[in-house]
Amino acid sequence: MRDFSATSEPAAGKRSGKKTTAPARKEKSAPLTGARKAKLPALLKPELATLVEKAPSGEWSYEIKFDGYRILARIDHDEVKLFTRNGHDWTHKLPRQAEALAALGLESAWLDGEMVVADEQGVPDFQALQNAFDSGRSGNIVYYLFDMPYLNGVDLREVPVEERRVALSTVLNPNKDPLLRFSDAFSEEPDALLNSACQMQMEGLIGKRLGSPYVSRRSSDWIKLKCKHRQEFVIVGFTDPKGSRNAFGALLLGLHDRDSGELRYAGKVGTGFNETTLKRIYEQLKPLQSKKISVVNPPSGFDAKGVHWLKPTLLAEVAFAEMTKEGSVRHAVFHGLRDDKPAEDITEERAKAVKTSAAKKATAEKPSTPAKKKAAPAPSQIGLGEGKVRITHPDRVIDASSGTTKVQLAEYYASVAEWILPELKNRPVALVRAPDGIAGELFFQKNAERLAIPGITTLDKALTGQPVMIINNAEALIGAVQMSTVELHTWNATSDNLDKPDRFVLDLDPDPALPWKSMVEATQLTLSVLDELGLKAFLKTSGGKGIHLVVPLTRKLGWDEVKDFSHAIVSHMAKLLPERFSAVSGPKNRVGRIFIDYLRNGLGATTICAYAVRTREGLPVSVPIFREEVAELKGGNQWNVHTVQGRLAEVGDEPWADLEKTRQTITADMRRRVGMKK
Repeated sequence: MRDFSATSEPAAGKRSGKKTTAPARKEKSAPLTGARKAKLPALLKPELATLVEKAPSGEWSYEIKFDGYRILARIDHDEVKLFTRNGHDWTHKLPRQAEALAALGLESAWLDGEMVVADEQGVPDFQALQNAFDSGRSGNIVYYLFDMPYLNGVDLREVPVEERRVALSTVLNPNKDPLLRFSDAFSEEPDALLNSACQMQMEGLIGKRLGSPYVSRRSSDWIKLKCKHRQEFVIVGFTDPKGSRNAFGALLLGLHDRDSGELRYAGKVGTGFNETTLKRIYEQLKPLQSKKISVVNPPSGFDAKGVHWLKPTLLAEVAFAEMTKEGSVRHAVFHGLRDDKPAEDITEERAKAVKTSAAKKATAEKPSTPAKKKAAPAPSQIGLGEGKVRITHPDRVIDASSGTTKVQLAEYYASVAEWILPELKNRPVALVRAPDGIAGELFFQKNAERLAIPGITTLDKALTGQPVMIINNAEALIGAVQMSTVELHTWNATSDNLDKPDRFVLDLDPDPALPWKSMVEATQLTLSVLDELGLKAFLKTSGGKGIHLVVPLTRKLGWDEVKDFSHAIVSHMAKLLPERFSAVSGPKNRVGRIFIDYLRNGLGATTICAYAVRTREGLPVSVPIFREEVAELKGGNQWNVHTVQGRLAEVGDEPWADLEKTRQTITADMRRRVGMKK
């Protein structure tokens, strides 16, 4: 485990943080400032930190924000008790840690800290901590101690935090037990320290105002800076599993309104689980099922389908990218269950500004000034791991109907990079660019000529008579958006063997006058034909009016052979059901019918990539779906750039999880059955 102790702050209590120029305090034998004799309190509530957006000015000390359970230790001679932040006695869950504390030989004390388990990289792992508790294996849980409000008959709560920590460091100095460690402070500037913590996949930082006392409440003297949004939510329901997933699909989340106290729906989380956690959590969900809906604003329509409502008692620790204006989380990831806080206390955690008294005075004395003319928007930076891509004209509106801007489109593609890049990998790609928004002129571009896209790969192949582009990294993906790209269309072959496709696509393109019900029936009929042939298909919405069926293949046949076979399937269906299907393209040939487009299977032809955006009102997205979902869909444009994150949070990549490992061969018998002579 990475050692966060004894690295920066010695027993002398070196100050750290912004504008810290005072000399280091030396250990004194004289009584600590503000210390007073007092009996050992029977109970003690912890000091809680306030979430802030940025590090404030003044003298502060910064420590790692541990991803664990807050625990206070009460020592009374040989008796050691360990309490959660809400006063629950967890001594029986942490016997080894209690033994280590008893071995310190203290007369009496209250110690404050965090119980932590690290992963293989040495980073605190909340799920690993929870698993350790659940399995009764607490021997690898490390107790990081960061404060000491009481020691040997002396109340230290009025003592400045830096002096309390010097005393705590002195108490722990003789300790040799690896389960007890001092939570060190770091001397770097908080911005640099937070950046390092985030790169190490830590949760963030805790800042403590130097000179501050210990108070049993949430205080602006203790602050937290987070690498990402993360907090507890009340679990109010769950959905049925889909595809190959077991137990449940997603957890429905809730938060109490700060003003009214009402429990309100706050979105879903469907990623961050493994088979073990799915089963363990499901066992806890089943007895809590209730016919009563606990939230005042439950989801409706498609989002309410298959929901099992629960008594609102369980809590989930969830990380998320942002909270929408409607109060729902986006890009949510489950980290674990919590049982150290009451459900009724869980509200949205909002960042606050922390001001020093000098800052408040300056604000009060600042004279009013005329409003300045608003400057032109500066270029935005879209972060991609360690790098960034510059987005010019970030406020340019791409879609007037939704008000979506260029930078929001870039943020969407950055947020789905982990999903879309595997679909783009090594496949020649064509771009649909909209320099003046989707209502302006659109450009379909198959090569990178005159496009300065960073990170893009160009293949100089004679197959198409011109170079082709490949987008294999997030830099190139967002770079394409910077060049006004909205849509991305891919080949049915990859660059390692462009002569032989590894899939074919059937694009169900309906007469616009047909009801959606006709598309659902057509999809089911097409699936039945493919099933009879022994071919497995994977489905996605087109992002428009139709459905795409993707059939993976072994790389045995060339383009013409694959295209001819897909054409034969379509002709076969049109002969069987001429009132429903057309095998001929063109609007007049699909009046009242659905054209099954096989033309996308020729050399150089492309299909909209999964998770790519369409140049249509609302910016809908092409989204993989389970075949069992077809009857539930409202349309081929059901999800858009602002709503697809909820979908991904619920099912992740499950609909297409088996696509890459599915390989099928077009046999002579298949050809014969669809009317091919050979």
